[in-house]
Amino acid sequence: MALAQEAPAPDAPAALSDAVPTPPPPPVVGNAWLLMDYETGQVLAGENVDERVEPASITKVMTSYVIAAEMAAGKVGPDDQVMLSENAWRTGGAMTDGSYSGFEVNQTAPLLDMEKGMAVQSGNDAAIALAEHVAGSEESFAALMNAYADRIGLKNSHFVNAHGLSAENHYSTARDLALLGRAMIRDYPEQYAHNKVKQFTVGPITQRNRNLLLWRDDSVDGIKTGHHSKAGYCLLSSAKRGDQRLIAVVMGSTGEAQRATDSLALLNWGFRFFETHKLYDAGQAISTQKIWKGKANELRMGLAEPLLISMPRGKYDQLEPTMDVPKTLVAPVERGQAIGTVRVTLDGEVVAERPLVALDAVEQAGFFKRLWHEFLMWWNSD
Repeated sequence: MALAQEAPAPDAPAALSDAVPTPPPPPVVGNAWLLMDYETGQVLAGENVDERVEPASITKVMTSYVIAAEMAAGKVGPDDQVMLSENAWRTGGAMTDGSYSGFEVNQTAPLLDMEKGMAVQSGNDAAIALAEHVAGSEESFAALMNAYADRIGLKNSHFVNAHGLSAENHYSTARDLALLGRAMIRDYPEQYAHNKVKQFTVGPITQRNRNLLLWRDDSVDGIKTGHHSKAGYCLLSSAKRGDQRLIAVVMGSTGEAQRATDSLALLNWGFRFFETHKLYDAGQAISTQKIWKGKANELRMGLAEPLLISMPRGKYDQLEPTMDVPKTLVAPVERGQAIGTVRVTLDGEVVAERPLVALDAVEQAGFFKRLWHEFLMWWNSD
């Protein structure tokens, strides 16, 4: 049987903002959109966040993630010579009426340059060439994309190509794309940095990054635009101000300027009205409970990972943490074993829930202590 208890309140921040009513988010033109806090992964606002949409060239963030992961595993390197095959040229080159990088057909270029041509110029030709280099074919590379997507928790995405042109069974969601951007920032910051480069030159051709926010706000450092007739105009963006980072997704907008304007409005709204706090550190003892039949008489409990929460500014002191723990704890207990649950509510809604784990191992006591505790447990039972 579990008992709900008051958890010790986390340490208050040095200063609390005066409570400010949180206005609704700004209006967004599009068929799906959201704003996510990077540290916690919480969705601060959104509409149709789990509705399947065509990701267009935001697909290339998944391509970049796979390449970065394969580089980290030592399977490919930044100096690899990547061939722009005739297939890459015909499928994604200048004659296809889509975004292209301009690398010469049947010629090679360093993988790092090819990757920048894909990230900065949104080159479809570069994406295909990279896919062929890493996996032998774009079809095999798509299998890698889906494997990595599953690993980073994209629950409603499926990829069939590396560039994002419309294809059957090629889809994602606003939530998944935000999680993808979050994973790229967290796992491969060096490759992520390519997304803030404002222009890149291949041969005689210099092309600008299509993310207009890079010119409008210095706090924006990515991530990727997308567009085709079925997807509309899309933008996955991120900005960092101080210690706070937010990620915005706008899908199915009506134009380049509109997607940029709406994305910046979402970011500004989020930075103005939300804040993130760490409530408990990993390994911090939140509660100490009596344990029976053990070599130790008490068990410290806490969290395996830090607990961070995003909330409207000025509401930190209104958080209500509670614990659900068993009425009786009996040894043996292993370190890291889940014992109960920590639950945090705000205005009556659960905003975070984490397993409460044993911070220490408690071995079973000897025969006589166990026998004595058995008697005490019976004596104290209802």
